[in-house]
Amino acid sequence: MNSKSLAAPVDHALLASSEAHLRVLRQFRQVFSSVRNHFQIMEKRVGIGGAPIWAMSLIAKTPGIGVTKLAHAMDIHQSTASNLVKSLVKSGLIVSEKSAQDRRVVELYPLPAGLKLLKKVPGPYTGVLPQALRELNEETLCELERLLAILIERMNTDERSAKTPISMM
Repeated sequence: MNSKSLAAPVDHALLASSEAHLRVLRQFRQVFSSVRNHFQIMEKRVGIGGAPIWAMSLIAKTPGIGVTKLAHAMDIHQSTASNLVKSLVKSGLIVSEKSAQDRRVVELYPLPAGLKLLKKVPGPYTGVLPQALRELNEETLCELERLLAILIERMNTDERSAKTPISMM
């Protein structure tokens, strides 16, 4: 009697379903790889990362925007937005000025160097993942959100990381 005849028959349906987690893992890898590649291309092209570029693009699109509105537009912590602003000011890409109406409010404006930098950056400025998500219809987004919530529930995640740009992780 050979060893093959002693082996249990292979249940191909069970095997296919047990590999579903590997197929989904590959999909996540593709998503993360695409995101990472886009940010690497951006950084190589202009020397700064994805989050500062996104912030710079919002400031260029909305001159006079404040840090709070910038943080809201990027869905990040205000302290993270403040740090991005400081680095952009220090780099000479934007300027922050006190509002004429309310001296407690800081308004952000692009400088010529910042606008020039944006012209060199391959889009989308927000990154490929936020752009792809924006292009999905509402029904698909809701289903994706529901399924990701189930996945997140099974993982030991830090809720604070939800407000950190991927390019800064």
